[in-house]
Amino acid sequence: MNAAAVRVALPTPYGVFDVHAFELSSGHVYVAMVRGEIGDGEDVLVRLHSECLTGDALGSLRCDCGIQLRLALRNIAAEGRGVLVYATGHEGRGIGLVNKLRAYVEQDGGADTVDANVLLGLPVDSRSYVESAEVLRALGVRTIRLMTNNPLKVSGLRAAGETVNEVVPIATAPHHRNLGYLSTKARRLDHRLPTAKAVPSPGHGPVTSPVGDPSPVDAMALLGAVRPRRDRPFVVLKYAQSLDGRIATATGDSKWISGEAERQLSHALRAACDAILVGVGTVVTDDPELTVRMVPGASPMRVVLDSTLRLPCDAKVLGADAATTVLTTARSDPARRDELHARGVRVEVVPERDGQVDLRSALATLRATGTESVLVEGGSTVITALLAAGLVDRLLVAIAPVVLGTGTQAVNGLGIERVTDGVRLANRSIVPVGDDVVLGWDVCPRAVGDPRC
Repeated sequence: MNAAAVRVALPTPYGVFDVHAFELSSGHVYVAMVRGEIGDGEDVLVRLHSECLTGDALGSLRCDCGIQLRLALRNIAAEGRGVLVYATGHEGRGIGLVNKLRAYVEQDGGADTVDANVLLGLPVDSRSYVESAEVLRALGVRTIRLMTNNPLKVSGLRAAGETVNEVVPIATAPHHRNLGYLSTKARRLDHRLPTAKAVPSPGHGPVTSPVGDPSPVDAMALLGAVRPRRDRPFVVLKYAQSLDGRIATATGDSKWISGEAERQLSHALRAACDAILVGVGTVVTDDPELTVRMVPGASPMRVVLDSTLRLPCDAKVLGADAATTVLTTARSDPARRDELHARGVRVEVVPERDGQVDLRSALATLRATGTESVLVEGGSTVITALLAAGLVDRLLVAIAPVVLGTGTQAVNGLGIERVTDGVRLANRSIVPVGDDVVLGWDVCPRAVGDPRC
């Protein structure tokens, strides 16, 4: 194989990579991103990444390709030596972009990612790894530690003459929209699921698994079956509290009630949902980022309920790390709305109820624009109002081994006078997470005789 057609330094958020572009006889152009010195070429950390325009560039949540790409670059940068080969012509496991989109249509009709290709008369996977092996040899790579969840990449490179000494799984946090896709690849194509399933017993085993899985707890199982309604998304209410039921001290401090392992799980739950919602009081008091940082996953849209737009101009939720939507009322200042809009923030005016954003209208607005799942993280006013209105589908409560004795409770003023009128919960889950315990339930609809309760 000829030398690279061009070689140039490329600065990235993960550091500077030495980029080699190879023009191949097939007509494809492969790009190799090299970090550090290849040296003797032995045991080089390698990611062979199949082109995925929808995931890599457009942020599609149907797959985890974009997250894998960025995680691989980060891992190579941390290693200080490695190669990422970007394989064009591999779009859609080799069927091309247009056919991949056609396969999406079949999947929307009920087919899985394997049967969709078959229904179109296309191969399930037509990728060849010969050209990737040629690129690696041209770079001087002799033996490989391959980052992949796909055993066919391992066998394909070995068949092309490469020596794969180690397989390094790529662990990402799944989204509820790609869980079926990932599960099908594991079941039918022998891929490794990107996250661990086992829950360690209290006091045993590391917080994260030896292969670096985002969480030892199955966040998707805790999330439950996401079933959005026509008029609102699936709503998951999640908060952490002390053993005596406080989510904040009397001064309003609510940070670090739970331990690091539980916070890691919270980030995996964020990565699994379309949106994360809080009231403006939480933003003013805690100034949270509301992004996914503790696991490799996509940050959801941030939604802030703010009836009068008292959102601080320097609030972290206005940062560029994720999209932000503010739901406000007609009482808010139009000039302030325009200011937020100019900063790339979506602002929606919805009806109000009792001086606050009407929650049903707010959720309906989110659903109308495609949001299927919402993770609610606070504060107590929003938590109480959602429960009182019967707008919660799933409740997750983390219990931390700490007693505060005073402070803010998560739920106040539901107006319940009889035990039989209380919010009923079913299908309980109990999961130890580090020193904390996470409890999960489905919230029973108030309709009498609902089969879930």
